[in-house]
Amino acid sequence: MRQFLKYVLATIVGLILFSVVGLFLFVAMVAALGSSADEVTVASNSVLELKLDKPITERKQEAEFTPFGAGNASIGLVNLKEAIGRAKTDDDIRGILLNLDVVSGGMASLEEVRDALIDFKKSGKFVVAYHETGSEKGYYLSSVADEVYLHPQGLLEFNGLSSEVFFYKRLFDKLGVEPFIFRVGSFKSAVEPYMRENFSDSARYQTVSFLNSINNHTVQQIAAARKLPVARLKAVQDSMLVHNAEDAKRYGLVTKLGYYDEVLDYMRGKLKLDKEKKPSIVSLSTYSKAEKDDEEATSSNRIAVIYAEGDIVSGKGGEESIGGTKFAEAIRKARLDKKVKAIVLRINSPGGSALASDVMYREVLLAKKEKPVIASMSDVAASGGYYLAMGCDAIVAHPNTITGSIGVFGVLPNLGPLLSDKLGITVDRVTTGKFSDIPTVTRRLTPFEQQQLQREVERTYADFTSKAALGRKMPVERLRRLASGRVWSGTEAKERGLVDVLGDFDDAVAMAAKRAKLDKGDYRLQSLPRRKSAFESFMSFFGDSEEAEARALKAKLGPLFPIYEQYRTVTQMQGVQARLPYELQIQ
Repeated sequence: MRQFLKYVLATIVGLILFSVVGLFLFVAMVAALGSSADEVTVASNSVLELKLDKPITERKQEAEFTPFGAGNASIGLVNLKEAIGRAKTDDDIRGILLNLDVVSGGMASLEEVRDALIDFKKSGKFVVAYHETGSEKGYYLSSVADEVYLHPQGLLEFNGLSSEVFFYKRLFDKLGVEPFIFRVGSFKSAVEPYMRENFSDSARYQTVSFLNSINNHTVQQIAAARKLPVARLKAVQDSMLVHNAEDAKRYGLVTKLGYYDEVLDYMRGKLKLDKEKKPSIVSLSTYSKAEKDDEEATSSNRIAVIYAEGDIVSGKGGEESIGGTKFAEAIRKARLDKKVKAIVLRINSPGGSALASDVMYREVLLAKKEKPVIASMSDVAASGGYYLAMGCDAIVAHPNTITGSIGVFGVLPNLGPLLSDKLGITVDRVTTGKFSDIPTVTRRLTPFEQQQLQREVERTYADFTSKAALGRKMPVERLRRLASGRVWSGTEAKERGLVDVLGDFDDAVAMAAKRAKLDKGDYRLQSLPRRKSAFESFMSFFGDSEEAEARALKAKLGPLFPIYEQYRTVTQMQGVQARLPYELQIQ
């Protein structure tokens, strides 16, 4: 008996010790999550290193702790630009080192970073770039540098832009999935992956058009930066004349072939350091924590910046989606706040739910009756993303923005053959009326049912285009000629009156301030909706939420997650969709 009590007592003591240790570990983890707020000091005569090895998103996303370890983090565009702008006037920063290989970001976001680097150079400080392997996007940034180094055995990609699309028709045929497609617009090709094996003529035509528009714009900018003829660069690109480092040097794309230690030697010369002295290099993450001069406007006036990034969904949505309810509340909050004198909608979205888009559109119309509302288009503001912008007082887009896609569609799959023929599952039903089971995915739709669903899609399209014509102040017939689901680059959209101004986020803020009669320095920016803190993100994994599940899968699947995400997007589509054709990835 004594032996039994001894073991029981030992077990209880062990459990207590385990709980205490667990508590200490939990507190330590919380402290680690909050430690990012600690400020650091930057040494004088330093170089800011930009190593853009994480995805660039509108706002910074901290590394998320998941059951499978730390999840993916991102670099916030607003934080990156702020750091470059602050370094321009920071006496402790003498230059910027671009240490770039593969850069993950949209073309419009990269143009904003590039413009910030060009503005930085106006201070007289240097920018040097180093590549071991240079991607097309990475070189687009580094082309502004005073010196561009490429590793002697390195490679530089300079062969133009491309976009690949996966088509699932054969897969559906093998599985026994029959998709019923409802759409309006000859260019509304978002549904083509489910019904075709390749591009339709109209889809190929529009993709060639906007890709060439974006590519021509980037080549012109690179040519200006490297002081090379545009025609020569186009010839180099189209004929793929750059195969290795020597080719890149021969055609003037880079200035030096050298190793990283030679880049350090270059910086020593710029910093006037002895050969043995190591240059002081500060990372972006460290510099973001560094002590800042208090230049915040003392005025209570605010310009609310509402960040709309991701797919548009009904309800609250998550951190990586635009929930119609949550964002409508954010717009409403800005409208009712007397301190907010103007609103900027920062849009980076391929679209999504037409209903959720219209919920937010209504709030935009109410807000602009009381204060200026300006749309700032980032990488993508298409379909439902354009729906958000079209009610604003003015639309500012990048030449590289992908926009338009004014069209709608619906998909309802018949999974009956998959269930019965492949899985051996049969379905029977009882209904109170002839159409009580609509919508259903377990049987074929009758011609009459297909007709009714098509009419609903056409009604939504008519509503979408009528409101777009009203917002753009053009006859609806003309607007519909520009619609039909066609995708445009920012440059093409500006030429056709779908956007007002070609510019960046700062231009949109300046326009909002001017319309609100606010002088520079007489306002501050207020970001909405509020993002979860690192601690809140960590704690969300203890809740039963779809967001927590998605984040865990993202950490587990890694590069395969986008394929799963596309599957999840299709299965979660509710109602008529206003969405960009395909999942566009420009490379």
